[in-house]
Amino acid sequence: MKIKLFGKEVVLIVCFVLFLSALTFAEEVRLQGVVMEINLKISKMVVNEKTFVWNSDTKFFDEKGMPTVVEKLKVKTWVYIEGEKAKKGKPNTIQKIYFLPGYIPQGERGKYPFMQ
Repeated sequence: MKIKLFGKEVVLIVCFVLFLSALTFAEEVRLQGVVMEINLKISKMVVNEKTFVWNSDTKFFDEKGMPTVVEKLKVKTWVYIEGEKAKKGKPNTIQKIYFLPGYIPQGERGKYPFMQ
């Protein structure tokens, strides 16, 4: 009777677990900043000198957390972004973006549940 400890099945299971853990530990981006550049046609903008893109899964909200439309996004608009950090050389992907009335200091962030 032979027992294979490192058979094909074990290798596949280990690879699968490592793949899932890599997806789970994707680095999250959360920041507040002002829109410096925007291109609605290619769904791309620059906030705090960082490039971001959005897609059909991205959700847009006003400062009260109510859904809004991307067309309200303009240069010099303050925003709070929740997204996923991309690999080096690629833009970060926005998952949620909130339009803000201006800069929100640390002490006032409790008024905005999404900033906690």
